Amino acid sequence: MPLLVKICGLSTAASVDAAIEAGADMVGFVFFAKSPRHVSIAKAAELANRARGHAAIVALTVDADEAALADIVGSLRPDLLQLHGRESPERLAQLRKTFGVPLMKAIGVERREDLAAAKAYTTADRFLVDAKPPADAVLPGGNGLPFDWTMLEGFVAGAPIMLSGGLDPGNVGEAIRVAQPSGVDVSSGVESSPGLKDEARIVAFIRAARLAAG
Repeated sequence: MPLLVKICGLSTAASVDAAIEAGADMVGFVFFAKSPRHVSIAKAAELANRARGHAAIVALTVDADEAALADIVGSLRPDLLQLHGRESPERLAQLRKTFGVPLMKAIGVERREDLAAAKAYTTADRFLVDAKPPADAVLPGGNGLPFDWTMLEGFVAGAPIMLSGGLDPGNVGEAIRVAQPSGVDVSSGVESSPGLKDEARIVAFIRAARLAAG
């Protein structure tokens, strides 16, 4: 299966266009007010329309309630919901039943034992494996922190794994070689400052990932 490349935290037409033109498979929009990458639902829907038909639309939420998710799903029409909070396995099953949208559950890891959490999420369509945030972190992801990719060697989660956490154009090739994920996700690693995407870095990241994947 070809490697999937996801560019997350997009907030401008230029960054969306750069991702699409460079061949991104997924584009992500963040709905979390504390994040510098947060966008309104209206803005995200506008940007998503530039990508629709070219890349999968991903909506990232953090412990969002039913009303917020209903607004996001209804307006954005995402291809995938990325759940980056403390959602339980039961919560995922409920969301699948309510919204009928494929789900990607984020799993924060610091030690290999942390990967075991994925086993309980039997309704997840994908897992995003990210570095576990520091105890004082405001954001559950997008902190630009890598982790030991060798922890993923031989790990089978029950659903495809997308690798995230501290990736950038310079290290994504090595990350792919070591972890052998089904996809890679980047946000802060293609930014010139928090929340501001660098179109050239987006292109460089996608090229490096494709080269590593062969």
